[in-house]
Amino acid sequence: MTCDLETPGGRRAIEFRRRGSVWEMTLDGRILSVDVTAIAGRWSLLIGSRSYEVAVERRSNGERIVYVNGVAVPISIMDPRERLVRRRGTVSAETGPRSIVSPMPGRIVKVLVREGEVVAAQQGLVVVEAMKMENELRAPRAGQVSAVKVVEGMSVEAKTVLVTLA
Repeated sequence: MTCDLETPGGRRAIEFRRRGSVWEMTLDGRILSVDVTAIAGRWSLLIGSRSYEVAVERRSNGERIVYVNGVAVPISIMDPRERLVRRRGTVSAETGPRSIVSPMPGRIVKVLVREGEVVAAQQGLVVVEAMKMENELRAPRAGQVSAVKVVEGMSVEAKTVLVTLA
């Protein structure tokens, strides 16, 4: 199964393949071996030496809220047909303004960019702290920062727009 995930940190390409009793996951071109066990509507994932508990809440609009070790991470699974259309160049989902939003309530630890700055794809934009964990949100594509809507120390709610790329 191959899909694109739209996360608050940007678009991620992900592919799952079953290899015997182990799953193989390719995340942005990096291959990871994943041991998966289903337990009471949740999954226990072992990736290398790290263990993750994952649960999924399905929304009616196609969005999913994925809970990883109890931390909510909103995602949208992109339609594979849209992916094919974008590859052919008939639709460009990567053009136009793009808002980077907070994945959950938290506090802005660091703002890594300034308005007007040109950024590369996957460059860090903002660091948000939530539940004593820091999450660096990255640019989903290259572009220019058209707006920075937060400052360090500021508290934000989930889905608050932090940075806009032109």
